[in-house]
Amino acid sequence: MPFEPDREVPGLIVKFGDYPLHHGGVGAIRSLGRLGVPMYAITEDRYTPAAASRYLRKAFVWPTTGTEEPGRLVEGLLRIGRRIGRPTVLVPTDEEAAVLIAEHRIELGARFLVPPVERGLPRHLASKQGLHELCVEHGIPSPTAAFPQSYDDIVAFADKARFPVVAKNREAFVRRTRPAVNGTTRIATREGLLALARDWGEQPAVILQEYLPREEAEDWIVHAYFDADSTPLAMFTGVKVRSWPPHAGMTANAYVVDNPELADLAARFIKQIGFTGIIDLDLRFDRRDGLYKLLDFNPRVGAQFRLFENESGVDVVRAMHLDLTGRSVPEGEQRAGHRYIVENIDLPALLAYRRSGYTTPHAPARASGTELAWLAGDDPLPFLTMLARFVRPGAKHLYQLWRTNHRGAATH
Repeated sequence: MPFEPDREVPGLIVKFGDYPLHHGGVGAIRSLGRLGVPMYAITEDRYTPAAASRYLRKAFVWPTTGTEEPGRLVEGLLRIGRRIGRPTVLVPTDEEAAVLIAEHRIELGARFLVPPVERGLPRHLASKQGLHELCVEHGIPSPTAAFPQSYDDIVAFADKARFPVVAKNREAFVRRTRPAVNGTTRIATREGLLALARDWGEQPAVILQEYLPREEAEDWIVHAYFDADSTPLAMFTGVKVRSWPPHAGMTANAYVVDNPELADLAARFIKQIGFTGIIDLDLRFDRRDGLYKLLDFNPRVGAQFRLFENESGVDVVRAMHLDLTGRSVPEGEQRAGHRYIVENIDLPALLAYRRSGYTTPHAPARASGTELAWLAGDDPLPFLTMLARFVRPGAKHLYQLWRTNHRGAATH
């Protein structure tokens, strides 16, 4: 490997909320841990997959909901920093953690190394409305969207809208306190929308978005790390083959596919807004007009980031650690054709996609290599722990996600 990380600087996986089966955190622990970087993680309990990794020095058990007062979360992080006892790179794995770290970077800077991102930018990007406004301002294609402020606004929207439409929670933090929908929800009819909206309260915290027909679209992802000058030190593009819930949820199966046009689009947007740090973008290529439309901007490491690594062995987490510790980030081409599979959700996704007949034209016919989210020969316990915790509650959760996603579609 053509680089040596600073093994005196640990990494800390930061997550807020109760979602113990998170493969992104396990991937980050392995990514830096395999290089000899001491790794720590915040976990819900001592029996999460992340806590079971051989590459984890210590799990800090800290059950949170993501709805706590920011001051309490900052103090908790500083307390963990004091226990680690040396400057540590923070690796947030959810929007709430990324927003909190950015907005309290000065206080946290006494103990931690974090990208010098503009204080309010991650919150603006994690907001569906904020992202839409930035896209319009900078000429980045995105689906047509509405931001209703009342039930009457929804009725007015429904009278003019072309169905189906997509509903999403508008703000990152609101999804934890009073979510309107459980993730991205496709709504087939006016009646279905109005029925759902009755439960959204007087001020619905949702975005109603144009639906891009899956028959005319293809889902793409961009992962990258940008330095303090908003210059990409690592940039990757890939195509999403399956997600769960189908066409709307977390990546279950994806391939690395070179896409210079998409990389240029992402780099230009990041330069325009001045972002620093790791990004995970979801875009949908609309074959009807030939445009890549930005759906989601995650200002943190994506759960499937281990899909991407360049010829020098750099992924976005390694790039961030190298950059924040003053080391250069070696360049290299991405591993085109590489495949990523999330074992516990790709099987139900595969069955659903076979029924729908959906295909991904840009996916390679054969993978050049495969990275599994959970199973690793040098670190088997996270996979076994995932299985033990997944079977009953996981199956119930998958069913609930699927049912929520199709509730609107079933209303005719």
